[in-house]
Amino acid sequence: MTAAQAVETVFRIESARIIAGVARIVRDIGIAEEIAQDALVAALEQWPESGVPEKPGAWLMATAKHRAVDLVRRKETYARKLAEVGRTLEDVPPPAEPAGPQDIDDDLLRLIFTACHPVLATDARIALTLRLMGGLTTQEIARAFLTSEPTVAQRIVRAKRVLAKAGVPFEVPYGADRDERLSSVLEVIYLIFNEGYAATAGEDLVRPALCEDALRLARVLAGLMPKEPEVHGLAALLEFQASRTTARTGPDGEPVLLADQDRSRWNRLLIRRGIEAMGRAGSGPYSVQAAIAGCHADAVRYEDTDWTTIAALYGRLVQLVPSPVVELNRAVAVSMAQGPQAALAIVDALAREPALRAYHLLPSVRGDLLWRLGRRAEARAEFERAASLTRNARERALLLRRAAEASDT
Repeated sequence: MTAAQAVETVFRIESARIIAGVARIVRDIGIAEEIAQDALVAALEQWPESGVPEKPGAWLMATAKHRAVDLVRRKETYARKLAEVGRTLEDVPPPAEPAGPQDIDDDLLRLIFTACHPVLATDARIALTLRLMGGLTTQEIARAFLTSEPTVAQRIVRAKRVLAKAGVPFEVPYGADRDERLSSVLEVIYLIFNEGYAATAGEDLVRPALCEDALRLARVLAGLMPKEPEVHGLAALLEFQASRTTARTGPDGEPVLLADQDRSRWNRLLIRRGIEAMGRAGSGPYSVQAAIAGCHADAVRYEDTDWTTIAALYGRLVQLVPSPVVELNRAVAVSMAQGPQAALAIVDALAREPALRAYHLLPSVRGDLLWRLGRRAEARAEFERAASLTRNARERALLLRRAAEASDT
């Protein structure tokens, strides 16, 4: 590995910690990211000649903090800034290594809570979180969400500007504010994972890189907040879901339905991690979803799935987060536990929901129920409608194939 490759690798791993450490000094995420980039440039200039340091992450952190202190000293008088940031500005050289692990963890926690602040729109939170915590480039984020690079760049710049203008403090909130902010953090990580697990548009059904980024963020958060049950609930959910990723597509990228998946391809290590996280989870929405995913992971064969328990868990989830999408998922579980006729009544009631009018999975589920009831012509029409609504090419192909199969019988 060349020095330049080492710099890029270390920076990808350490960038979130470096930005978090610098942001504690400068109190501005945008400036903190610029200083971190300056440290990266310094490494690219110096490491090829001096060699890669024994502790490259510590070198980058120390360099970035040194530049942050210099910037603060230039902008403010030494006395005023000394009162604000305390020992950070003592007239001594910056530390050769980062502060203690707990300090770094505190800084990371502040960074993720700031990046996911509710003052930002959801798409801005996602872009900023992937940029700062995931270490993704603007180009990578744009490619992941099938949008243009200038659009993503605008979102990130605007997000930093909004945070600065709103005077959002670089801190972990407490009390009611913390509950609200934590909900925002969990939502962003959940949305990132879902976009990777079942892409809304494009040629690929699954985008593993997005799943990996979200899973890493969930693990980081679980390590930083070990006493928050819903954090562990989300981590457990993502571990269970990620364990099935490779089995969800065939050799050519075509979708493989749950009933047809080769369960020997499910990642047992991730399932074990999910079980461990469930031991620290609670009874909130993410924890209930994790319990549902855990039921699937427990089943050695599709026929062994405990659909009665899954249907009951979905019933509990509907009470916690009333949603037509959750009710649609409950209908699927009911169809497996009690038969398609019982579920069809639930699905037909959902057809009046405005939120599901353009949701392709509603006619997809209804088509499957009608297929199982022997009403093939009606099933074909539902599959065709679902195919017309989805923006994902792989899902569209699957739905059209099912419609064709209904025509052949």
